[in-house]
Amino acid sequence: MNLNQLYYFQTIARLSHFTQAAEELHISQPSLSYAMSSLEKELGTVLFEKQGRNVVLTKYGQLFLTHVERSLEELENGKRQLAKYTSEEQGQIDIGYVYPLAPRYIPRMVRSFIDHPQNKGVNFTFYQGITSTLISGLKSEKYDVIFASRVTEEDDIEFVPLLQHSLSVIVPNNHPLAHLTSIPLKMIEDYPLVVYHKETGLGQLTLKLFELSGLTPNIISVAQNEQALYGLVAEGFGISLAAVIPEISLFDVTAIPVEEAYCKRHIHMAYLKNHFQPPALKRFIKYAKNNHFDM
Repeated sequence: MNLNQLYYFQTIARLSHFTQAAEELHISQPSLSYAMSSLEKELGTVLFEKQGRNVVLTKYGQLFLTHVERSLEELENGKRQLAKYTSEEQGQIDIGYVYPLAPRYIPRMVRSFIDHPQNKGVNFTFYQGITSTLISGLKSEKYDVIFASRVTEEDDIEFVPLLQHSLSVIVPNNHPLAHLTSIPLKMIEDYPLVVYHKETGLGQLTLKLFELSGLTPNIISVAQNEQALYGLVAEGFGISLAAVIPEISLFDVTAIPVEEAYCKRHIHMAYLKNHFQPPALKRFIKYAKNNHFDM
């Protein structure tokens, strides 16, 4: 059974006439008759009966037609959906990104992109997560593109650097270090630390920075994002080495820039290499590469 046979069968059922169906389908009547006899043989039943010059569906043909029309309609829906997602004018882009990009960076970039007349038919679905889950989602094609930390040993993923900014030591407003305008990383060794979870990109980065600085951290708690870290620091659980995002103003904490120049976090755009990209996705990736937006 093939798709053409189903379209042929549906057309004959609608017109009740083999010759008219053949003309509409632009095939010869013998070819159409052969296709239907092959279909009937495969199904093990008779689909049509002659009625004068016309043909009518048998009881079993009526039953089969119900399923054929449902199946063909579903296929047409699929074709329309694909056209919507992959056409030049429209598209669907599923993006994932780390939490610090949620308040400003991603909304501003996407708004700026879809404000261009060419992109007004493009729809976005937004997902937030930590780098490890975003990478997994990208590889399983849940996401078309992600914005996260770079991960080594992922040869099938293209990482494009977009942002970098220095990390800061986050302390409660009333902390003995709060008056400092900058701080060497080694100075935080004597204090209990609240750090990013090691599965996050920043968690892996900060652990490397501690090692690079010869610092033995006194880690007493972990969290997955900046808001959680700020909240724990504000309530006196410890101090933290973290990124500064606009929401920090909602917490009773002070951010002290770290003196070491290598204490920076990097955000990359990532997508699968050698992988089909619909037109809208290609335009968005190019747009993200060529335009700068602040966090």
